[in-house]
Amino acid sequence: MSDAKGEQSAPIKVMVVDDHPMWRDAVARDLAASGFDVVATAGDGEQAVRRALAVRPDVLVLDLNLPARPGVQVCKDVVAAEPATRVLVLSASGEHADVLEAVKSGATGYLLKSASTDELLDAVRRTAVGDPVFTPGLAGLVLGEYRRLAAEPAPAADAGADEPKAPRLTDRETEVLRLVAKGLSYKQIAERLVISHRTVQNHVQNTLGKLQLHNRVELVRYAIERGLDGE
Repeated sequence: MSDAKGEQSAPIKVMVVDDHPMWRDAVARDLAASGFDVVATAGDGEQAVRRALAVRPDVLVLDLNLPARPGVQVCKDVVAAEPATRVLVLSASGEHADVLEAVKSGATGYLLKSASTDELLDAVRRTAVGDPVFTPGLAGLVLGEYRRLAAEPAPAADAGADEPKAPRLTDRETEVLRLVAKGLSYKQIAERLVISHRTVQNHVQNTLGKLQLHNRVELVRYAIERGLDGE
């Protein structure tokens, strides 16, 4: 794999978790054949967490219906311990409750198993750089849920409590954050602002650090709560 300067960069490290051996092996084989570094596989939730923390994949391709520990709990545990690992759920379920539960648990994306191999490969690449990837129709559901949550009144703070000042973002960081909240991918943001994909990533990482957030999912909710998803 080459970066923007044509220099060789390390392949994306991927781990595949599914309790069906044939499906798990097929996904791992497709990923490996396309240049990804499949560093581990697992067939149950306990094994998944243990191996993920040992190999630290860039992307964890995760089924939700797992023995020993459910997929959403695997997602929570791995993201809490290794925030740099991004989770792409690959599930047979398109139920809204499952999608929202996965995203709230820290998943960056959610793809149905009916997706084509090319769609899966593209989803893993995009997940690796922090883009939220959803099977068509599910992205709007997730953004709608964030707006619903953001509209709920916040818990009342103690009257005498000193609230910490909000971190100061640069104009460009705020601009990028606004576009993130609208659901644009890093590539789309780069094209809109006429800057490089890497620059967009840097702005997002800087903003995450300033706001003490862990991933793009939390960033989207932060932006929506502050009305940055409007026109």
